[in-house]
Amino acid sequence: MTPAHQPPGEIRPGGRTARTRAAVLAAVQDELSEGGFAALSMERIAQRSGIHLATIYRRWRSVEGLVCELLMEASTAIPLPDTGSLPEDLRLLARRIGTFYTAAPMRRLVEAVVSSAGRNSRAEAVLADFFHDRLRLAGGLVRRGIERGEVPPDTDPEAVMSAVGAPFYYRILIARGPVDADLAESTATAVWAATLAGAYRAGGAAPVVVRQRTDCTERRGPAPTD
Repeated sequence: MTPAHQPPGEIRPGGRTARTRAAVLAAVQDELSEGGFAALSMERIAQRSGIHLATIYRRWRSVEGLVCELLMEASTAIPLPDTGSLPEDLRLLARRIGTFYTAAPMRRLVEAVVSSAGRNSRAEAVLADFFHDRLRLAGGLVRRGIERGEVPPDTDPEAVMSAVGAPFYYRILIARGPVDADLAESTATAVWAATLAGAYRAGGAAPVVVRQRTDCTERRGPAPTD
């Protein structure tokens, strides 16, 4: 968590503060699971967590602040792969994102954060910071792919990662449909093909074809999938 993400108040790495944070965030997730964002309140969170209401207000200030911090906490459950192959990294990451959002509480969490950002400037800023940081970190997959010569050297890593995440958020927030294995597979396949073709090159340069070498021959196009 960067300083911009830290909630107001003194933050200590362990002890009572850590226990307070864990209890409150667990209560927020339980409340979201049971009643959604509309039923969420500081009073209900205090009652469920056993933490004094004044303490919660002092540290998080609002329901929006709590929900955004829970999103940042939950995002660590999606580890970034490093298989040595960009198409396989994209495929594995898409599967992990799909698995993460299959759980109803996680879908409700995303819905709650987006809803908060539409009404609360602090939640909007925290959400923007969160996605900026997440895209920057995930972009490491693409930077490694560039170093291996798998994609054009001027590929924009954050643009690629945005393309990976977009279908999931569209499915959750707009289409209101299921997040399943088919969505993960189609997303990874499409993003890899577009990246290989140069669709996400920085500055909008014309696409080029990247030639890939296999053990037996040289070919054009995406890596094989099983």
